[in-house]
Amino acid sequence: MAKAIMLQGTGSDVGKSVLCTAFCRYFFEEGYRVAPFKSQNMALNSAITADGGEIGRAQGVQAEAAGIEPTVHMNPILLKPKGDMVSEVIVQGRRYADMEAGAYRGSVLEKAWSAVRQSLSILAEAYEVLVIEGAGSPAEINLKDRDIANMRVAKLADAPVILVGDIERGGVFASLVGTLELLDPDERARVKGFIINKFRGKRELLDSGIEWLERRTGIPVLGVVPYLETGVDPEDSLSLESLRLKMPVSREFVDIAVIRLPRISNFTDFLPLADAPDVRLRYVRSAKELGEPDAVILPGTKNTVEDLAWLHASGLAEAIQCLRNQGAEIVGICGGYQMLGLSLHDPDGTESRPGVHPGLGMLDIRTHFIPDKRTVRTSGETLINWARGIIVSGYEIHLGRTERGADAGPVLQWSDGRLDGAVSTDGSVWGTYLHGLFDNGAFTHAWINRLRGKKGLPPRSEEHLGRPEDRDAIYARLAGWIREYVDMERVKQIMGL
Repeated sequence: MAKAIMLQGTGSDVGKSVLCTAFCRYFFEEGYRVAPFKSQNMALNSAITADGGEIGRAQGVQAEAAGIEPTVHMNPILLKPKGDMVSEVIVQGRRYADMEAGAYRGSVLEKAWSAVRQSLSILAEAYEVLVIEGAGSPAEINLKDRDIANMRVAKLADAPVILVGDIERGGVFASLVGTLELLDPDERARVKGFIINKFRGKRELLDSGIEWLERRTGIPVLGVVPYLETGVDPEDSLSLESLRLKMPVSREFVDIAVIRLPRISNFTDFLPLADAPDVRLRYVRSAKELGEPDAVILPGTKNTVEDLAWLHASGLAEAIQCLRNQGAEIVGICGGYQMLGLSLHDPDGTESRPGVHPGLGMLDIRTHFIPDKRTVRTSGETLINWARGIIVSGYEIHLGRTERGADAGPVLQWSDGRLDGAVSTDGSVWGTYLHGLFDNGAFTHAWINRLRGKKGLPPRSEEHLGRPEDRDAIYARLAGWIREYVDMERVKQIMGL
């Protein structure tokens, strides 16, 4: 059976996901067969496994860092919030139901726990090391009796726990000590070390606090990890709040605005654009923030109809139409693609409110929502004029099925012959169901040069964007990072390795 280590946090967004990614890569480099595990994840950024299962994106990234294919057992329960205390519940990669929080806790929690036990057992038999990630804080008193993501999992896996605190927020010593104080005695005994994360400044200024913390708790500080721009995909919308986007170094740049929908999902689709040379990527919430970009992207969403209503109420729908009339390019991905159409049909309330909902009317398409969710990895060839013949790959995650009218051409043809997406007759509006499109460097390069040409800028020479070897270099950097700043030999001793 696998040896396990579990990283829990004093709260959300303290850096657990990135540290677990680093741990996965470290153990992979040390020669262990290692896998990630997070029992229950609440996130709108997801990944698709080879067999079409849907899991949290963080576990997909961690599996890649560990040198393995992700499976549904690495994240058996995924909750995707839709708003109004309702989430889509995904069990071992498959859609289960849309449920209100109280109903989930009352009728499904034990079924979810059964899936957690099964998945953990499967991984424990297949791997030598498990790197387990907690969720939020283990000390949420009002949730502890229903928490299947923290100490209950640690006990099930017989995993020692490292408690992670975020010093950038302030109050890290109070957070660490306070979390310990709120744990039951047997849970507190399971905590074998602390990591102080996102540190900026001189380490020696912390020494007196660390000495106090270790005396006060009897638990060692295993590492003080400096703040690092990692390049690892953020896990959820909370991470989007702290996302730091670069400004272009040249005055001759392309300005791309992504609409920050209230229920935005898979916003990591656009990080390759943020990394591209001479591109300014912005996430905007209002018509005032929108300005006059060269392109506007409507991203994926967990509730297309409700976010479409928000676009109208906020004035963004009208502002986007004005930008289109002025020559800006309008792009939709997944739910954003559906919004660009003439209508969205949901007679049974599968996705949102029952009825027929008018779209933005920029593409000659109509979307019908059906209960059968499509989750699949896919690849194919682009048909759009300025990128014709480029091979792209990615994944689909959607409930809707979309039909093109006579005034829209396809954007992609999949390897199985299916056509996807739609482009307007003048080429200024296009959309697709393909997530991960901009991870395909040749396509992204072609599109950026198209935007440069439309504003009178010369094309850039070919840039290699989004290559797998780039991500591999990020994971190697993370492993080196924790080798330097975390006492990994002591971690292995704690694990019994």
